[in-house]
Amino acid sequence: MSEFETVRMLLSHNFDISNDIFPELSLQDFTQVFVEGLSQYDRVKCRHLNHPHWMVEILFPKNSFSPAQMGEMCADDLLSKRMSQRNKNDSFPDILILAGLKNTPPLSDSPDTLQTGEWGVDVVETASAEKFLTELGWEEKTAEKTIDQVFKVERLKH
Repeated sequence: MSEFETVRMLLSHNFDISNDIFPELSLQDFTQVFVEGLSQYDRVKCRHLNHPHWMVEILFPKNSFSPAQMGEMCADDLLSKRMSQRNKNDSFPDILILAGLKNTPPLSDSPDTLQTGEWGVDVVETASAEKFLTELGWEEKTAEKTIDQVFKVERLKH
């Protein structure tokens, strides 16, 4: 492995909140959160994807960041965006970054699809992280996996 090896992470957005409570980000706004937020880091690149599920591609140097560190930065960027939009009386979402390393063949030959050895990340905004994770069966699905295969980042409302 080269010390300059690049890690590829693809983000999807799971908005599990009523639009009446908190507004959903447009695809462009969702992408911009990470393009702007991660632009401060050398050799980290973000772009919009043309894919029905995966919305944003993040490329970063393996020797500078771990996937979990990048997940933490993504959670912080989305939290900052949501804090900037928040009115005093607004309900605020829990934010989850749920990531897994793809170890099966890709579902498509499209360059914008998740490939074997890449990180698929579901960026979740939900009214209740606990309820969402329970319904998803997160603990059961990830019980046998290591930090090298899966990770979770939480930013819970206060």
